[in-house]
Amino acid sequence: MTESEKQKPGFFSRLFGRGTPTPETETRPEPAAEQAAPAPAEESGAAAEPAQAPLAAPTEPLPLAAAELIVPSEPEPPAPPPPPPEPTLAPRASEPLPAPAPAEKKSWWRRLRDGLSRSSSAISRGITDIVLKRKLDATTLEELEDVLIQADLGVDVSTRIAAAIGKGRFDRQISPEEVHQVLASEVEAILTPVAKPLEIDRSRKPFVLLMVGVNGSGKTTTIGKLAAKFSADGLKVTLAAGDTFRAAAIEQLKVWAERTHSPIVAREQGADSAGLAFDALKTAQENGSDVLLIDTAGRLQNKAQLMDELAKVVRVIRKIDESAPHAVLLVLDATVGQNAISQTEIFGKTAGVTGLVMTKLDGTARGGILVALAAKFGLPVHYIGVGEGIDDLEPFSARDFSRAIAGME
Repeated sequence: MTESEKQKPGFFSRLFGRGTPTPETETRPEPAAEQAAPAPAEESGAAAEPAQAPLAAPTEPLPLAAAELIVPSEPEPPAPPPPPPEPTLAPRASEPLPAPAPAEKKSWWRRLRDGLSRSSSAISRGITDIVLKRKLDATTLEELEDVLIQADLGVDVSTRIAAAIGKGRFDRQISPEEVHQVLASEVEAILTPVAKPLEIDRSRKPFVLLMVGVNGSGKTTTIGKLAAKFSADGLKVTLAAGDTFRAAAIEQLKVWAERTHSPIVAREQGADSAGLAFDALKTAQENGSDVLLIDTAGRLQNKAQLMDELAKVVRVIRKIDESAPHAVLLVLDATVGQNAISQTEIFGKTAGVTGLVMTKLDGTARGGILVALAAKFGLPVHYIGVGEGIDDLEPFSARDFSRAIAGME
């Protein structure tokens, strides 16, 4: 490179009128510590820009974008704590705060009607679709009967109701409301003889209630709800966690014992249920209980061995009190439909069922099964359940149930 080329200013220097560059061999001054090194020249071969004369150290730090150096800032001092809130003055007597509106509690009738809505809606839709099509004839009555059978009222009950609807109305147009009236009247007539409250004989102390039923029918929950009702009536209750096959059932009954302030007799999972029932009856006698509620494992009605174990529980109890158990309540799940009939037959023979409790009526369109059971067995129906709440198990009323399942107000 010639001497003249070395002295030739760069393009950017000529463009912006900058001074004569130093020769490439000239040593550049070290930049100040606060400055970053200048960017290297492009690889395109263009001459690098000449170095500038050292600048005086700035009094203010360079902006971050220019310095390309991230320096952690000094930590900010902690913010002062917020001032304490001013005390809230109590309202003056002349300006009382409005009381919150109490939550509206549904009546038992409303909860029952809402709970049976799936069953009543299925029946009502079928009735309306049929009676609005044609006059009441043999075909219409047969279709009405099918609707009732599908709601699990049973063949015999459905035939009886269909005959009552056709009596005096054959070959004429009728309204759905008229059919609902006949349905409610016939169902009430079937249920009235079995709608009996559970009576606790206080002369028998303790009054022993044995709860039986298949897995998932709701025995343990029903026991807890009954314990709460009996306690509210001033009765002393002892609980026996006889479902020793399920640890969850034992723990669940312990929770109910705490809620109702009731003593409980319980053992570890797998313990002999008959021996536990024996100990529970002795304990209830000693502590002066009015009622002893004994839970049992969910016996499958087609398992002979398990049913034999239930029969053993009854025999052991009678070694202490020959009249015990004083009541055997079969808890039935309404959602099983016609299977409830076979359960009632088997448990009746094995444990001597004296009354029924029907649960989960709010979760099925098969609520009519209770009518079929009443017509076939004539066993007292003591309680029905339409929910999980403690108030959702109530004594059975034939009139309320018949009107609710017929979809009447």
